Amino acid sequence: MDFIHDLKRRLQSISHRIVFPEGDDIRIIQAARCLSDDNIAEIVLLGDSTDITQAADRNKISLHDLEVINPETSDDCDRYAVSYVENRGRTKLSIASRIVKKPLNYGAMMVKMGQVDLMVAGACHATKKVIEAAGSCVGLAESSRVPSSFFIMNFADRKPLVFADCAVNTDPTAEALADIAILTAFNAQKILQAPAKVALLSFSTKGSGNHASIDKLKRALQIAQAKAPELDIDGELQVDSALVKSVAAHKLNDIGAVAGQANVLIFPDLNAANIGYKLVQHLANAEAIGPILQGFSLPVADLSRGSTVDEIVATSIVALTMKLAR
Repeated sequence: MDFIHDLKRRLQSISHRIVFPEGDDIRIIQAARCLSDDNIAEIVLLGDSTDITQAADRNKISLHDLEVINPETSDDCDRYAVSYVENRGRTKLSIASRIVKKPLNYGAMMVKMGQVDLMVAGACHATKKVIEAAGSCVGLAESSRVPSSFFIMNFADRKPLVFADCAVNTDPTAEALADIAILTAFNAQKILQAPAKVALLSFSTKGSGNHASIDKLKRALQIAQAKAPELDIDGELQVDSALVKSVAAHKLNDIGAVAGQANVLIFPDLNAANIGYKLVQHLANAEAIGPILQGFSLPVADLSRGSTVDEIVATSIVALTMKLAR
């Protein structure tokens, strides 16, 4: 947990605001209380004030200094709707007015309008819904083709690893994989405060296997190295070749700057990534922080619907750190 404590210290001297659209979920209320008490951020909870108050009272949690907003009755909905139409010209104002009253969209509009620094959602909604809200209200960064995500896998006995893309892109193209690798590398460096060593993962290490998926990884590597030659990115590598120096030395004549010492693992597709992070989480007892969404113009963090309070707090801290480093 030293990793998270270090990030906390970086955040505590700066004012931040976080909106949680799922404000009546008890895990969210508990996480909000922790973040406020630790001076990490001011908190906005979205939802019916009665429901939120009753949930807090049942669990003896104080809502002191936590702001509660009901999107259904908020005075800000009119200007949010106008802003929404400005960004999505084909949407009628009457429709936009209904759209922005949905908590996920309202929270994303708060980010868009600069009223909060970060939206954290997903405890009660599928990742797809969080991405849809972020995409329609916040929008992609100019340099981004597709949104993607990463997890910080935090261990008790080793330095953290970054896994991508574990939540968004089912079968990314070579171009998308290259973009995911580059964006994850830059974000990993902000968070880990260390150079990114990025491995494009496969069942093959440098030609030990043959398959169309390997050809895609080779193409992704070429694209990534051409776009960001300053980054250490290599592949295709099996996961043991990426992480274990002795294995890398046995399988490769020249291990280079990544093999055996990777701290960023780029999975070839969503099947491998989702399975991989959950295996590590549950069998290695690692804390899975995220998924942190990337590629949007402003910060949005997703949550696994199985997230614990500690994971919600940690995800919020990591996502705020990304904003701090922008």
